[in-house]
Amino acid sequence: MDLCTPTFDALARRMGFTCDDTGGLFSARSPFHLENWTLPVLELTIIVGSVLMLMHAFRRWRRGDATNLAVWFGATAYLFVIEPPLYFPGAFGLAGHVDTMFAHNLFTVEFLWGRLPLYIVAIYPLMATMSFEIVRMLGVFRRCGTFLGACTVGLVHGAFYEIFDHLGPQLRWWEWAPDNPINLPFFTSVPMGSVVVFAALWPMSLALCVQFLVGRHVDAGVRFTGPQLVWRTVVIGLAASVGTFVLPLPATIVGLAGDTVRGTVYALELALMAGAALYAARRCLSPGPGAPSFPAHRNRLVQAYAALYLVVFAGLWIAALPDFLAAKGGLTAAEDPVGSLPFTLLCFVIGIAAVALTFVVRDREPVAPEPIGSTMGV
Repeated sequence: MDLCTPTFDALARRMGFTCDDTGGLFSARSPFHLENWTLPVLELTIIVGSVLMLMHAFRRWRRGDATNLAVWFGATAYLFVIEPPLYFPGAFGLAGHVDTMFAHNLFTVEFLWGRLPLYIVAIYPLMATMSFEIVRMLGVFRRCGTFLGACTVGLVHGAFYEIFDHLGPQLRWWEWAPDNPINLPFFTSVPMGSVVVFAALWPMSLALCVQFLVGRHVDAGVRFTGPQLVWRTVVIGLAASVGTFVLPLPATIVGLAGDTVRGTVYALELALMAGAALYAARRCLSPGPGAPSFPAHRNRLVQAYAALYLVVFAGLWIAALPDFLAAKGGLTAAEDPVGSLPFTLLCFVIGIAAVALTFVVRDREPVAPEPIGSTMGV
């Protein structure tokens, strides 16, 4: 298998390294010798957050709530289903259909010949946990059902992810292949497929699966044993992958007419999901007379870390702003592509509002007791 395709080699050289620098199955390097200071800051923020979410998920599972653990490991299972074919299409028999879509820069800890930084392994469960728990704290799943809850997870996740997604190319965290047809069309420096599918639709798919297989049962007081949770987590990862293929099908099919049409349909799908999420959020925050009252769910770790995430990325954006404002033709003086500042500011507003509203809901209703129901049969 050719581990250094021409496209990957070109992207790597654009970021300042070659295939000879990528290492093997595992490699590590000094955080002080990376492309720039933002790379170790990004790694630290994401990896520490992901580890804390996993520790908290185990504690909640031992107390009877397996939902967080299902989200964390379900997102990780999804990662290992989706990512390897993107890195090595030739090894999966896809070389004739799929070329390299992007390349990550070299970070402190790397896997798979420089294709998979450790922080990427960590970012899937971190963002999935934060967005799912924020929506859970808002009470959307209980008041509005699984589908609208999943739409809201997609919106919140999309906001958090796009703050990161529109900054990465400028700071050389990764490089997109601009001529790959799968990446077209671009929204400034980001493919529309990333904005819609990877930022919003996959977490929506994951949330649907987690809530259907685990979350709704936990809400009813069911406790899951380890073996019961393991097979459900595997199913969640596989089913969420299928959902990621099914949900964007309208854009995939209609988009055969051209890149502009595909981008338009992507935007319409995102707008429909966001509209459903906003409708659900309004219903949850302003329930009508006679609406059932549910005990509030609280996750202080998610509240604190989601706020920290927004603060850190606000700092990274501020640091990148001088080069962003001096950019011409969408490129900085170093010829790095810049993202959309207005769209990023909108994402900040959504993220800040979502986190702030979790405190409002917490103050309105009593905190939910730990689940003490029966163990669910296999």
